[in-house]
Amino acid sequence: MRHEVVIIGGGTAGISVAARLRRAGVRDVAIVEPSDRHFYQPLWTLVGGGRADADESFRPQETVIPKGVRWIRQRAAAVDPDGSRITLDDGRELSYDFLVLAAGLQLDPESVTGLSEALGHDGVSTNYRFDLAPRTWEFMQQTRGGTALFTMPPGPIKCAGAPQKIAYLAADWWRRQGVLDRIRPILVLPTAAMFSQPQWGEVLRGIAASYGIDVRHDTQLVEVDGPNRRAVLLNNTTGTKETIDYTMLHVTPPQSAPDWIKAGPLADPASPFGYVHVDQYTLQSPRWPNVFALGDVADLPTSKTGAAVRKQAPVLVANLLAARDGTQPAARYDGYTSCPLVTAHNRMLLAEFDYTLTPRPSFPVIDTMRPRYDMWLLKRYGLPALYWHGMLRGRF
Repeated sequence: MRHEVVIIGGGTAGISVAARLRRAGVRDVAIVEPSDRHFYQPLWTLVGGGRADADESFRPQETVIPKGVRWIRQRAAAVDPDGSRITLDDGRELSYDFLVLAAGLQLDPESVTGLSEALGHDGVSTNYRFDLAPRTWEFMQQTRGGTALFTMPPGPIKCAGAPQKIAYLAADWWRRQGVLDRIRPILVLPTAAMFSQPQWGEVLRGIAASYGIDVRHDTQLVEVDGPNRRAVLLNNTTGTKETIDYTMLHVTPPQSAPDWIKAGPLADPASPFGYVHVDQYTLQSPRWPNVFALGDVADLPTSKTGAAVRKQAPVLVANLLAARDGTQPAARYDGYTSCPLVTAHNRMLLAEFDYTLTPRPSFPVIDTMRPRYDMWLLKRYGLPALYWHGMLRGRF
């Protein structure tokens, strides 16, 4: 099999690029994607917070594959960029003129002792999995006292605000139920700051304080004893460990590039998590000019979000078309990303910034550093509609 453009990954990044390539007139495009469902993952935080239903977050994969694009329902197992070949997990080989890596990332719960066995049971859940986000909501409702832990791992993860969002949604719900004063919420962050962008970080610090959330900086989860509902935290500054008995634990698992990418030549040698090395502005591989990457799998110094993909996709397509025409790629991605930070059941603030952490507001006449009801409506209803009907069709 051979195609002019092969895209590995049929998630947000892969479908967006495929749609834009088709709109640009590229006729021979194939997507390698094994899943028969396409997920809008930003909704899972709201599922875990009891504000949305999980079934709203997916559609059949076949309905989002752009017309005229060949869907290869297999997993990629390896890439030989020197030979422009892909090995599929069934052993077949696929050749390409241009390769777009949009393979996303993988969750690594086994990196935390006991976590894999604990997930889904005894008060332990995560909104980073479709099947477990509803369990988060169940455990929230069952929690009427004790300690509630919310953790974030070191290293790049998708939607770095999500570990905080669920803490705020939970605290807001417990307050409205009249039980927050009987619960000790603890937010465990591996960083010294609340958020990478300092202005929004200060706002979030105040929000956490308003709920009485105990924020532990420079700390990470290293062990879970599910049956006994016990967690071990490591302070990375002092090297000391603390054992905490919890009623509920929402965990954000450590994350990395898929194993087959980490073990291959496309992984950035400077990335301990195996993400793909591309130029941060052109999204083109500096070693293999016919290889591009975007989204969660790319080793870019910005937050891994769907909003980032929305800005990356047109840049990548423009530069791929330039390389196809034999000209120098000129389009540049400035690192724009966005994090819709839900702070209550009907409030949200919108953090938008670029590589330099300079604010890049889409609504400059609106103060998006203040939690707002209209921003909540955008999160709950506006962004999903734009995603399904605009972004995945190459229009937004």
